[in-house]
Amino acid sequence: MAQSRRAVVIGGGIGGLTAAVALRDSGWDVTVLERAQSLEPVGAAISLAPNSLRALDVIGVGDEIRDLAAWQGDGGLRTPSGRWLSHTDADAVAARFGGPLVLLHRATLVNSLAARLPSEAVRTGVAASLADPGDTGRRARVSTPDGDLEADLVVAADGIRSDVRRALFPHHPGTVYSGFTTWRVVIPVPGARFASHETWGRGRIWGSHPLKDGRVYAYAAAVTPAGEHAPDDEKAELLRRYGDWHDPIPAILAAAGPEDVLRHDVHHIADPLPAYHRGRVALIGDAAHAMPPTLGQGGNQAIEDAVVLAHHGTDLSGYTAARLPRTAAVARQAVRIGRLNMMTGRAGIAVRNTALATVSKVAPLLFLRGFEGIADWRPPQAPYAAGKTRQATAGPVGDS
Repeated sequence: MAQSRRAVVIGGGIGGLTAAVALRDSGWDVTVLERAQSLEPVGAAISLAPNSLRALDVIGVGDEIRDLAAWQGDGGLRTPSGRWLSHTDADAVAARFGGPLVLLHRATLVNSLAARLPSEAVRTGVAASLADPGDTGRRARVSTPDGDLEADLVVAADGIRSDVRRALFPHHPGTVYSGFTTWRVVIPVPGARFASHETWGRGRIWGSHPLKDGRVYAYAAAVTPAGEHAPDDEKAELLRRYGDWHDPIPAILAAAGPEDVLRHDVHHIADPLPAYHRGRVALIGDAAHAMPPTLGQGGNQAIEDAVVLAHHGTDLSGYTAARLPRTAAVARQAVRIGRLNMMTGRAGIAVRNTALATVSKVAPLLFLRGFEGIADWRPPQAPYAAGKTRQATAGPVGDS
């Protein structure tokens, strides 16, 4: 009897769990090692575009997530006074890219992915490190407090501060500060009724989105020096920066407690890695290509990585060839968008806002061009479209 292929996944976040499910569906014996005591994700909500939903279709999760999602793309961009600069139409997004743009809590997605794995496949509270990346004639080895594990494939999904990335590429400069910090909350806001929106100010943005369970997901970002924190608490900092912005922002801030607010500086990998693999180890998600959240593609690209890696299996050169050019391009686009929406010069902001409003009125579909080549991606393996989107996504498949 042939020996089963064994994969060890370091990191139990969205990318790691998607990889574990995809590999297991491909016949691998998979073990997920998560440092935290539970799989409860750090963070708030996640936006899933048609590209990642198609990837989730490969492992049978796509339609389940579409049904759980609240936001279907309607909304737009506003100024701090409340004036609409542009509107986003859900039907236009779905027609252009073959599916919706949806929003849901990260925990919902994590729970859906974990439910597709046997309980013994996921080990929490385990600090794992790469002891040996292996090579064509030697299995990789992962160290844990309970002993070493050998594997035909190690999937490094250990996030933006990836220890595995540093071990594989010790001379790479790593991440750089993106120039801004972010705040996030997910809270109930009684009586709140509003269209999803993102508001662009001077070196500051705010986003408000309703979730299906009745809560509201809100996020903010501002240009600040790295490492700063509020002198009192982060809710107070949000009030100082956004308290006089348009409704429903004041109501959301009033409903939030200091303990509800998460704050994190944003970092990204400015210089792409030379490869996303070495030996028998593959990097996915932020460990491979951390990017600013300005396109909402960080988690989406991790999901893509996972299903493409499962498709290539032990052909890690093929995995790198399929993923590195694409993710590097998406990361560059995210950096460019960050420069646009975090502008601080008054004259430049006035020109930007006038252009946005004009384009929205004259040629609203031009706004979707920024997602061409991103949201219309299809995975290399079937099924690349679930029942709800099969007709819209029919066509050739590929890695780009």
